Amino acid sequence: MNWDSISRRLISLGEKPLTARDRGLSAALLRLLGGEVPPPFAVRRFLPLPTLSYAPEDLHTGAPGERDFGPHVDQTNYSVVVAEKVVVKWLTPPVPLPHPTPEIFGHLVEAGFNDTAPPYAALTRTVDGGEELLALVTGYLPEARDGWEWCVDQAEAGRTDFARELGRLTADLHLALATWPAPQAVTRDGGTGGPMARAGAALREALDATDGEDGAWLATRAPALLRELSPLAEPITSPLIRIHGDLHVGQILQWRDGYAVIDFDGNPTVTDAEPYQPAARDVAQLTTSLEHVAQVAIRRRDVPPAKAASWAAEARAAVLAAYSARLAAKDRADLLDVRLIRPFEVEQECRELIYAARHLPRWRYAPMGVLRTWYPEENIS
Repeated sequence: MNWDSISRRLISLGEKPLTARDRGLSAALLRLLGGEVPPPFAVRRFLPLPTLSYAPEDLHTGAPGERDFGPHVDQTNYSVVVAEKVVVKWLTPPVPLPHPTPEIFGHLVEAGFNDTAPPYAALTRTVDGGEELLALVTGYLPEARDGWEWCVDQAEAGRTDFARELGRLTADLHLALATWPAPQAVTRDGGTGGPMARAGAALREALDATDGEDGAWLATRAPALLRELSPLAEPITSPLIRIHGDLHVGQILQWRDGYAVIDFDGNPTVTDAEPYQPAARDVAQLTTSLEHVAQVAIRRRDVPPAKAASWAAEARAAVLAAYSARLAAKDRADLLDVRLIRPFEVEQECRELIYAARHLPRWRYAPMGVLRTWYPEENIS
């Protein structure tokens, strides 16, 4: 394929998303990314692409082998693995720029953060006077599994050794992102109306969206939840940094050589989220996701609830200890205000309930299981 044939397919992406029938397009694109890209397309390069090898079965195509991740992988976009070395993530549909991922890729490379899939390039095009992101090109991580698989295994086995590495990785990510200067216009709202207004609105929506026995139970805990949110009414004094924005265990891959954080697209369920927020928000989403892992282990692996709750508490404590120790070792303990973790955790559980009501009703068991663990019958006053 040359640029003429590739460009015709790329121009049609908005109306006709990429599928398995487009075999060869991703590999052909990679061959051409090393040279000049004709308009209306453009490429932003971050790291040099690796050399792509050819398997015997690919000789007739003239391109390295391609495969997708298969139907078992639940993903919004369409990703193609080329030569077991590179992943081309096609945005379906293309999204308008600015988009957070290319910006974050460039900064992480500059900051020397390596605990992610190597970012190679972003392909864009000009259309109707604006720019769209068509594809992101990153390294392939062999034997990778996301946290909804490997971390559930850990919960079932009662192991928490991994948590120290997650805390270190998260701290290093925040240390890298903290070197990104915030624009002058950034506010300390963290979203429309300030942190307390935003969290309070999430609580009210969660109460309205949760029906039946769960809704009745949640209503009895509403005063306690509101009290947990109260620190957000105080001025936020910790630094505002560019956060990941959707940091849960599903975004952390366990692969052949360790752990890697991925997916810097931001939180798809919170449209008004300010990208510059306290680090505690990312930390809180990560710790609540460990609680969700425990609920998954209870439901899918028959782990006793008391054992799962104990595992989640131990893993959470280990993540926070390692995270704090890493910040302290780098003289940046100021990045984390521990007072904000619990209110952000409560807000996150409200948002999980909202997400379940809007998009995935069967998920409601997880945030409800966490909240029932946090607020047992004897602790509702």
